[in-house]
Amino acid sequence: MSNFTFNGHNSTEFDIRIQNKSIYSVPKFDVSAISIPGRDGDLLNPSGRFGNVGVSYTCYVPAKSIQDLSDKLTKIKNWLYDEVNQYHDLTDSYDDKFKRRAVFNNKLDISDEARKIGVFTLTFSCLPFKYLLAGLEVINITDTLTVRNPFNFTSKPYIKVYGSGEGTLVIQNEEGNKIWQFSDIDEYVEIDSELMNFFKGTELKNSSVSGDGFPLLVKGDNVLSFNGGITRVEIIPRWVSL
Repeated sequence: MSNFTFNGHNSTEFDIRIQNKSIYSVPKFDVSAISIPGRDGDLLNPSGRFGNVGVSYTCYVPAKSIQDLSDKLTKIKNWLYDEVNQYHDLTDSYDDKFKRRAVFNNKLDISDEARKIGVFTLTFSCLPFKYLLAGLEVINITDTLTVRNPFNFTSKPYIKVYGSGEGTLVIQNEEGNKIWQFSDIDEYVEIDSELMNFFKGTELKNSSVSGDGFPLLVKGDNVLSFNGGITRVEIIPRWVSL
């Protein structure tokens, strides 16, 4: 049976039956057109970002009585509207190789068909990119290693650098060499390119790292290497696609 999981709970726990899903929703790239007098056509001014995308499921809930239906819908609403101020993982049986980050912040209109079936459409607001589940696994690096981004979109990895003292991390790809200098490694330093932070647990380490912004993995081959006091590196590449 088709199902989805959101915020740690599966739709089957609430006896939700899915009739269909808007599978091919694609986010809009944010770009504005600029008209210049005397010049044919418009200039494109891209913002460099995609907007959120809506993912919808048309569902129904069977029930033995009006009270049974009411009880089930109350549980569903309590689940969907919990923690609406943050994104949660969304996966489904239609696309089991990826997950999305989603929030349910839309109204929920439920109709009563034949007085025993609640019919509704759930629309989640999702971040534009979906994450390849295989790209969320840890890759251990003890020597120079090439990791290949299988998609055309740049990913923002999580990296954990182990060692002591000073060291250098290098990423080589089609955009050139990117270098980061670590001046005070104490066991490890974490890098989260999505959050744009260098840290160790709850301690910020931004002042002890210098380099080319935050690590990014572009399409194709990315060669990771390190030296100095760095002994090994762990990376979660976070491959993304639309």
